[in-house]
Amino acid sequence: MMSLPFLLFACGLAAGWTSRREAAMGFWVAGVLVLLVLFRFHATDVLNLGL
Repeated sequence: MMSLPFLLFACGLAAGWTSRREAAMGFWVAGVLVLLVLFRFHATDVLNLGL
């Protein structure tokens, strides 16, 4: 699941390399949004430590 933002960034780089600027910006924005959402889920997750 955490590899999804990096896949979107890679798609954005590939789209930018092939001169498709709108698609590249879309992939980068989607990657940043997914990264922020996943970080929010990670930061607010409760640690259940069974000691």
